[in-house]
Amino acid sequence: MIVTEHKQTSPDNGMTENNAPRIAVLALQGAFIEHENMLRRLGAEVFEIRQLSDWDKAKDGLVIPGGESTTMRKLLRDLRLLTPIRQAITEGLPVFGTCAGLILLSKEVEGEQSERIATMDTLVCRNAYGRQLGSFHIKAPFKGIVGEIPMTFIRAPYIKKVDDGVEVLAEVDGHIVAARQDRQLVTAFHPELNDDTRVHEYFLRSVVLQKL
Repeated sequence: MIVTEHKQTSPDNGMTENNAPRIAVLALQGAFIEHENMLRRLGAEVFEIRQLSDWDKAKDGLVIPGGESTTMRKLLRDLRLLTPIRQAITEGLPVFGTCAGLILLSKEVEGEQSERIATMDTLVCRNAYGRQLGSFHIKAPFKGIVGEIPMTFIRAPYIKKVDDGVEVLAEVDGHIVAARQDRQLVTAFHPELNDDTRVHEYFLRSVVLQKL
C-alpha cells in the first residue's frame, strides 16, 4: 500500500536522456515493483534481476528491496547470485538496500551467522521493534535531503553499530535507520511505499551519478 500523505519531487535531478542511469532491481521477492515505479518516475532505466543470466546485463546500480531476508538469502544462494552480487558491490557497484536489503548487506546481524552479501560495515538487529511496534509511519530528517521525509517501517531492523567510514544519515528514537558507506546506501524503512521520491533521488544523484 502506497502512503500518499506527503509528495515532494524535484524536476531538476541532474538526469537527462543522455545520462539516465540503468538500474537493476532484485526481483526475487518483496516490494520490488514499487521501487521500479519510483525509479522510472525519476527518469531511470530499470530492469529486473530474476536469474543468473540477468546479472550479465549492463547496469549502473542495484536495488535490493524489502521482503523476507531469510527467503531472499536462500534464493540468492540457490540462483548462484550471492557471489557475483557481493563481488560487484566490493568492486564499486552502487547499491541501495531497504529493510531486508539492509540485513543482506550488513556484515553482522545480531544472533545470526548465515551467509549474506555482507559488504557493509554495520551491525544490524532484525525485527528490532518487536510485534507491537512492528509497523509504523513517521516523518524524520534525512541527511542530505531538505526537510523531513516520510518513513514507513514494517517489522523493521535497525543499525545498532557502524564502523569508521559509514555515515549515519537518519535516526529514529536513537536508532540508526539509514546509512551510507561509499556507494552503498541502506534504509531500515521503505521509501518506496510513500509517494515521495527524494530518497530514491538521493540514491540516483549522490550515489550512482555522484553529484552533489
